[in-house]
Amino acid sequence: MAQGGDPAYVARFRRKYGGDDGLRRYVAALYDVLATALGSDKMVLRAGKLNALKLMRSALLPERLLALQRLVFEDPTLERLPQPGKYRELIAEIEDGLADLVAQRTVEDKIDSKVNLKMAERHQEYLKDLKLEAIREDGGPETPATRKKLEELIALDGRRLSASALHLLRPTSLADVVGQRSAIDSLLAKISSPFPQHVILYGPPGVGKTTVARLALEVAKTRGYTPFAANAPFVEASGATLRWDPRETTNPLLGSVHDPIYQGSRREFAEGGIPEPKLGLVTKAHGGVLFIDELGEMDPMLQTKLLKVLEDKRFTFESSYYDPADPGVPAYVKKLFDDGAPADFVLIGATTRDPSEIDPAIRSRCAEVFFEPLTEPQIRQIVTGAAKRLGAKLARRVPDTIASYTIEGRKAVQILADAHGHALFRSHASSPRKAAAAVTIVEDDVTTVVQTGRLVPHTPVRAKRGRAVGKTLGLGVAHHVGSLIEIEALAFPAPEARKGTARFNDTAGSMAKDSVFNAAAVVRAIDGIDPYDYDLHVNIVGGGNIDGPSAGLAIFLALHSALVKSPLRQDVAMTGEVSISGKVRAVGGITEKVYAARAAGMRMVLIPKENEREIRAGLSGIDAVPVSTVDEALGVLNLKRRKAG
Repeated sequence: MAQGGDPAYVARFRRKYGGDDGLRRYVAALYDVLATALGSDKMVLRAGKLNALKLMRSALLPERLLALQRLVFEDPTLERLPQPGKYRELIAEIEDGLADLVAQRTVEDKIDSKVNLKMAERHQEYLKDLKLEAIREDGGPETPATRKKLEELIALDGRRLSASALHLLRPTSLADVVGQRSAIDSLLAKISSPFPQHVILYGPPGVGKTTVARLALEVAKTRGYTPFAANAPFVEASGATLRWDPRETTNPLLGSVHDPIYQGSRREFAEGGIPEPKLGLVTKAHGGVLFIDELGEMDPMLQTKLLKVLEDKRFTFESSYYDPADPGVPAYVKKLFDDGAPADFVLIGATTRDPSEIDPAIRSRCAEVFFEPLTEPQIRQIVTGAAKRLGAKLARRVPDTIASYTIEGRKAVQILADAHGHALFRSHASSPRKAAAAVTIVEDDVTTVVQTGRLVPHTPVRAKRGRAVGKTLGLGVAHHVGSLIEIEALAFPAPEARKGTARFNDTAGSMAKDSVFNAAAVVRAIDGIDPYDYDLHVNIVGGGNIDGPSAGLAIFLALHSALVKSPLRQDVAMTGEVSISGKVRAVGGITEKVYAARAAGMRMVLIPKENEREIRAGLSGIDAVPVSTVDEALGVLNLKRRKAG
C-alpha cells in the first residue's frame, strides 16, 4: 500500500502520468462529443445501465477511458483497465465508434424531422376533416327537406305487411310437392351425392321446379356424405333478365371490373387508378347451388362464358389498368386479379323449352330431369291443401272449378288466394272493421276471379260420345304442355276427273301441309281412291300453327273418314308421323300429349309403337294403344276400308 491508502497502481500512475494534462483534456473532449450526440440526460441514463457512472466520474484516466469505452460501444462486459501503452490505440477505436454513433444520430434526426413534418401535415388534414364534419353537422348538405325525406324513409322501413299468399302457400317440404315424386327422387339422386351433378329441370310452368330445387339442397345439407356445408348458399337468378356488357363492366352473373374510367369505382380507387373487381353470382354461390330459372332464355354468349366457369370452377378478372407492381393495390384486389374468384358450385337450370332448344354444350355437362304436367285431380289436391294453410273452408265444387281453368299449381294457388280475398270482402261487408276470420270460399268467388281475369278453360276441347265423319283429334305440345288439335276434313267430287284441289290452313305451317300430301298418298295406296278426283279441304280448327310431322296420323284418319264416309270416335286422340309407305313413326312429347288427352276426357290415345317405352307403367284413366302402321290404326278404330278392285 502507498501513502494515504491509495492502491499501488494509482501511485505509480501519478508518478509517471500525473502531469499529462493534454490526454486528459482530449478524453474530456470526447465525453463532450458523446454528450452532444446523446444528450446529457441520456448519457447519464446509459452510464447507469452500463454500470459506468462511477468510472465516468473518476479522476483516473484509465477508469474514465474504460467508462467511455462502455458508453460508446454499449458493452457492460468490458472490465479490464487499459494499459498506458494502449491509450492511443484505444482512443482511436473510441473515436471510430463515436463517429458511427454521431452519424447514426444525425440520420435519425433527419428522419425524425421528416416524420414530424408528415405528422404535422396529417394533423392539418385531420383538423380540416374535423372542421368539414363540424360544418356538415351544423348544416352541410342536409336541409330540413332532406332530413324530412330521411325520416319518411326510416318510417317506411318500419312498416311491414304480412307475407304474400304465394309465399305462405309455397310447399315447405318435398312431401308437400304434388305429382312430382319421380322427378324429386331423380333430382335428389343427382344432388344429394358425394359427387353432385349439374342438372337441367324441364317441365311446364307452375309445377314446382324452383321449389323442388331449393328443398333438394336442404335435404342434401343433412346428408353427411355430400360436400354441402350447413350454410351452403342457394343463389337464384332468372336467365330472362341476366344481362351483360361486352366491355365486361357489367356482368352480375360472372363478375366484372369497374375500371377507374367508368362510374362505380370507389373514390380512393378511382383517384389511385386502381381497377375494382366486383364478384358475381357464381362466386356468391360457391359451395352451394346456383339456380337459373328460364335457362333457355339466357344470352348464348353468356351461356358460353358460364361453361368456362363450370370447367375452371373459378372466374378470372382482367383489366388493362391493373398493375401487379403497384404498391397501392390492396391485397384483396391483387389476389382477385392474380388468383381469380372461387366459383365451385352446382348449377341447376330450369326451363320450359324443349331439350333441342338448349345449348348442346350446356346439356352435355348436365344431367336432365323432366317434371310431369299436373292433372286435374292433382290440381284439386293442391287447392285443398292450400285452403287448409289459409285457414279457409271450400265449397264442394271450388276445387273442380279451379282445376278446370289451369293445370299450373302456381296459377291454381293464385286463383284460390284471389277467391279468398273476395270471400273475406263479402263476409265482412257489413262489419269492415272486424278482424279477419275463417271464411268459406264458394264457387261464385272463383267465378268472379275467373271473369275479372278473363281466364278460359285450359282444355276447351273435350271428349264426346258418338262418332263424326272427317273429324279427328290430334295432339300437340309446346313448352312441355300438351294440347288437343281439332282437325276437320271434307271431300267433294271434283268437277272434272283428276282436276281436284287440296286446301289447307296456311298458318298451320309447311310441315303440317306436307303431312296432308303424305296422308293423301297413303289414302290412295290403302283405299284405292285418287285424291285428285276430289276437292279436299283440311282445316285446323282455330288456325293454330302446328308446324311439325306429329299430326300426320290424325290428318290421314280425317281424310280417310271423309273419303270413305266412315265415322270416327270422338273420344280417341292420336299422334304420330305418317310416312308415304303407311308407317307410323315416333314423335316427341308423348308424355305431355297423353296427359292432355287424359285431361280432355279421352278414353283412348293412339301413339307410335316406337314411343311405347315412354308410357309410364300403371297409367290410369286412359288406354294408350301403340300402332306401327295406319292399317293397325284403322283396325283399332274398327274403320272400314275401300280397296279398289
